[in-house]
Amino acid sequence: MSTQRRIQPGSPSPLGATWDGRGVNFALFSENAEKVELCLFEPGGRRETERIVLPEFTNQIWHGYIPGIHPGQLYGYRVHGPYDPRNGHRFNPHKLLIDPYATVIEGPLLLTDAHFGYRRDAPKGDVAPDRRDSARVVPKCRVVEAGFTWGTERLPNTPWSQTVIYELHVKGFTKLHPDIPEAQRGTLSGLGSPPVIDHLLKLGVTAVELLPIHPIADEQHLVSRGLRNYWGYSSINFFAVDDRFVGSDRLREFRTMVANLHAAGIEVLLDVVYNHTGEGNEFGPTLSFRGIDNASYYMLEPDKRRYTDFTGCGNSVNLRHPRVLQMVMDSLRFWVQEMHVDGFRFDLATTLAREQHGYDPGAGFLDAVMQDPVLSRVKMIAEPWDIGFGGYQVGNYPPGWAEWNDRFRDSVRRFWRGDSHLIGELAGRLTGSSDLFQRGGRRPWSSINFVTAHDGFTLNDLVSYERKHNDTNGENNRDGTDNNLSWNCGAEGLTDNAGVRALREQQKRNFLALMLLAQGTPMITAGDEFGRSQRGNNNAYCQDNEVSWVDWEGRTVDDQRLTRFVSQLLDLRRNHPVFRRSKFLTGRPVGDTGIKDVMWLTSAGVEMSTTDWTSASRTLGAMVFAARQPTTTSVEDDLFVLILNADASDMAFVLPEPRLHGRWQVVLDTARPEMAESATVHSAANPYMLCARSFVVLHDA
Repeated sequence: MSTQRRIQPGSPSPLGATWDGRGVNFALFSENAEKVELCLFEPGGRRETERIVLPEFTNQIWHGYIPGIHPGQLYGYRVHGPYDPRNGHRFNPHKLLIDPYATVIEGPLLLTDAHFGYRRDAPKGDVAPDRRDSARVVPKCRVVEAGFTWGTERLPNTPWSQTVIYELHVKGFTKLHPDIPEAQRGTLSGLGSPPVIDHLLKLGVTAVELLPIHPIADEQHLVSRGLRNYWGYSSINFFAVDDRFVGSDRLREFRTMVANLHAAGIEVLLDVVYNHTGEGNEFGPTLSFRGIDNASYYMLEPDKRRYTDFTGCGNSVNLRHPRVLQMVMDSLRFWVQEMHVDGFRFDLATTLAREQHGYDPGAGFLDAVMQDPVLSRVKMIAEPWDIGFGGYQVGNYPPGWAEWNDRFRDSVRRFWRGDSHLIGELAGRLTGSSDLFQRGGRRPWSSINFVTAHDGFTLNDLVSYERKHNDTNGENNRDGTDNNLSWNCGAEGLTDNAGVRALREQQKRNFLALMLLAQGTPMITAGDEFGRSQRGNNNAYCQDNEVSWVDWEGRTVDDQRLTRFVSQLLDLRRNHPVFRRSKFLTGRPVGDTGIKDVMWLTSAGVEMSTTDWTSASRTLGAMVFAARQPTTTSVEDDLFVLILNADASDMAFVLPEPRLHGRWQVVLDTARPEMAESATVHSAANPYMLCARSFVVLHDA
């Protein structure tokens, strides 16, 4: 192994490996290291060809410049320093480390004993480092040449008030798609292909939200059971794309996918996991951050051998350290500026905003995002909780942020399940959750309204199972929540009972109609529009197989009807701004029209009183109004009546007098989906007969 190559001091900025046409500058942050060695590898990545000490240490950055190195060079680092867990240090130069700033990482990561920095077979309390060289089993970083011709690409820049999010898994969404070439199925190329884009456009969504695409570490306990971390919430790098989703040219494939979606007017959002890493707790592997500077990258307990864990995944990334915060911000800007993504959903975002005293809406990370000239212009979505003390923070993020609203999810599930004393809570969720978000100039779009997500039952399973069925996860059905707030409509799982099946289809329509017509930003889980099932598994994080993959060929006639129903709902939402208001409803008359922007109705067709709100009724009516706005596509005033009946019985509902055109036209009735297609007109003189468990929308047209 040669060590004769001439190295120059180089620069501490930018971090990572930067090619300038003549050579490569390498820069790595480590506050507590004593020496950093750059390891170069032959093209196959198996043999280390050179080991070079980075000569300079400036502002906690180790750096050096090597002339003559070109894009394609594989590399990694060995970082020297004390192996002293009692003081938070876990340096071990026998472990090859992944550059946190690498934008391409090649090779699979299947954990072996060599990946661990300590002797796993040592007696308890023995802190001796493991001296096995891990280089042969660690993915290698690749020097890349920046640059991509975006051509005439235009960012969609969809306003928040018009945004409809579609959450999907890159592999699972296209793995079984018959119209995509087999080589592209399950990849970024497949996601950006014409069949997928055609489906998204016909459906009417405006943004795809991709489950994590960063490189991950599969947990050993999963691999031993023949499973994988399918969801990908186990990142070991924040700049690269995992091998699972790409062919030979990772960066180009991602950019092409983005360009294709943008050309269709569809935004791309990334689900990102900056709160923890795949290195786990003190018994986890040494792959990157732990070996580079454990005491800087992670939050540690007073007993510094142990990690503070707000995430349930073994560790918490320490964004209180300025260099760690810089890495996260650099990563976000990279995905926006170099890869042209349109925003992010932050997993367990509360961990990112924890200061010494707990969650802080003025935390360094949140302040950094707010003032950043790049990131302040893209969509930012928080999963506003973690598992630590004070971790639940729905409604407490700063202006400019949207948040996953689990209050919406739970209220809607309970209502359509038939729970009573919910109409007040439901009214708040239906109108944008102003009780949570109306402060500091925040808007209704701040509420991300969802009924299902990747985590939990699919929509089909929500109406088909009352108990989780996670046996294939290998944990004796102990994993996953038991609080599903679901109802199986009379039979558990698959059934031939026609009545049960018809009710399930109606319940699906109820959930989708309420979610897509409520104020706020709706989020659809991929496949819910045609009844995708996970066979009752509500924690399919480890099911990289047909349990999780979207089945495109197994769609029934009912599934196809449901897809058309979703498309019609999104057409209604798109064509009538009353369902996607940019400001919160007030309950007051609009201008000189004398019509309130929202008026809540009893079944007698009159405005609800205070007493009515405290009743056990399972029926809620609302008349919503929006005056024509010159800046919108609306050509006239809009007035709708929405009636939600979660009761098990039919009932008569008296409609208020139309105020604009003198007649009510049925837009949808989830119990009679054919009525909307026939444009049925209903007179206010006759009560509307609501079917049990139905949602009706009428338009004064």
